[in-house]
Formats: sequence, structure tokens, C-alpha cells
Amino acid sequence: QVQLVESGGGLVQAGGSLRLSCAASGRTFSNCAMGWFRLAPGKEREFVAAISWSGGSTYYADSVKGRFTISRDKAKSTVYLRMNSLKPEDTAVYYCAADLERVGIRVGVTDYDYWGQGTQVTVSS
Repeated sequence: QVQLVESGGGLVQAGGSLRLSCAASGRTFSNCAMGWFRLAPGKEREFVAAISWSGGSTYYADSVKGRFTISRDKAKSTVYLRMNSLKPEDTAVYYCAADLERVGIRVGVTDYDYWGQGTQVTVSS
């Protein structure tokens, strides 16, 4: 079992930055690849970024590449998403998720086994 709690969302102007955190509990966290997804009004939940269980590999959606950075701190059982140069189109509810299968980084919603409750990010123009 893995429990995930996101924080750090809020309202920011275009061009600004936010750092999201995802605190995990459960003994299997260190063995999970972790991902961030987002859900915007009228759209389907989409992949944003993921990090391997070891932290050695990362992968990003093209829409955020170069602006967002995913990282993890195993000692704190926390995954972060640093978001720079935010755009209005980044407005969404952001979710972190855990993938129990140690098969590398995956980007599908159905690949992930546990989800947090989400945190709202709103970027004003």
C-alpha cells in the first residue's frame, strides 16, 4: 500500500514558478517509479513527468520539457515537481501517482497503481 498526498499548488502569474510536493507513506515507496499527471477542464488526464524508482531516469511530456523538473528524495519519501515559466495552459489539477511495476518509466494513466487527491494549479495570464 502507498498513500500519496500532494501539496504546493496555488495561483501564479504566467512566467512564474511553483514547486509541487508529493509525500508518500508505505514501505514500497522506494521501489516505485513515480509520475505526475494533470487534469484540465474538458480534457483527459495527461502525463506530465515521471522518475524511475532509483531516481536515475526521468521523462517529460513535450509540453513541459525544459520548464518542469521532477525529482525524488527517498529519505523524505517525497517526490517533487518544479514548474518554471508557467503558462495559462498549465492550469489543471496535478496528481502524483505510484507505479509498482519495476519496468522503467511508463506514461499511461492505467500503468499507475496509486494516486493522490490532487492539487490545483492556476496560471493567470
